Amino acid sequence: MTLVVAAAAIWAAGWWLNVKLAGSALGSRPLGRLIVPVVFGVTLLGVWELVVRGLDVPNVILPPPSMIGAKFAAETATLWIDVLQTALKGALSGYVIGCAAGFGAALAIDRSPFLQRGLLPIGNFVAALPIVGTAPILVNWFGFDWHSKAAVVVVMVFFPVLVNTVQGLADTTSMQRDLMRTYSAGYWQTLWRLRLPAAMPAIFNGLKISTTLALIGAIVAEYFGSPTRGMGFHISTEVGRLGLDMVWAEITVAALVGTVFYGAVALMEKRVTFWHPSQR
Repeated sequence: MTLVVAAAAIWAAGWWLNVKLAGSALGSRPLGRLIVPVVFGVTLLGVWELVVRGLDVPNVILPPPSMIGAKFAAETATLWIDVLQTALKGALSGYVIGCAAGFGAALAIDRSPFLQRGLLPIGNFVAALPIVGTAPILVNWFGFDWHSKAAVVVVMVFFPVLVNTVQGLADTTSMQRDLMRTYSAGYWQTLWRLRLPAAMPAIFNGLKISTTLALIGAIVAEYFGSPTRGMGFHISTEVGRLGLDMVWAEITVAALVGTVFYGAVALMEKRVTFWHPSQR
């Protein structure tokens, strides 16, 4: 019970410190925007550790962060192999293929009213299909290696990129389009000079949404068949063996990889759409 009281005190102190930092001049600077989430994360881990140990929570239900950290350090080589298998081979390859296909399909839909009326409703229907239903089918089609995981990721990221790109290409005013016609600009000139730059915020919105979907899709696909490596493979097998410390280590790796992936796309967006009001 003493540890639980200490956890409550740490939470209150961390909350007070974060409120002070967020409301100060430092909180609006880049360093402050980094310190505030770090302080919150450290506070959360400290409370987690003390509550689990203070209440004698079994490790098979919720292991403490120190135990997860020890497992993380002991299984670094295995975790790195899982990152290569799931994140780079499955998620990244499927992400690139799916986003490129979604962008190309959006250009075709923008050019053809028939495709706009026919493909988009079908796309919305396919996007609503549950991944736990489509993943086993794609694993049977493409085998148990990373190719099937990439196929699942392609299906998951294709339609967010497609829908956001189509929406972005339509995000121009009639005055802007009239100005391009005044300059005798054709379809491709208008697309390149006006509509694609105006669509970039929406396109990057789809790309950022797809970063999280790509990793989730690759991990879920590994539940239905995988070589003896990969994040999803080890999560499913360790849950069956009650190795929750390894499960949480894999979750930590997935969260770190997803954060880096999202951050890379967000940084690219900032460089490309520096002119947009959202980046000022």
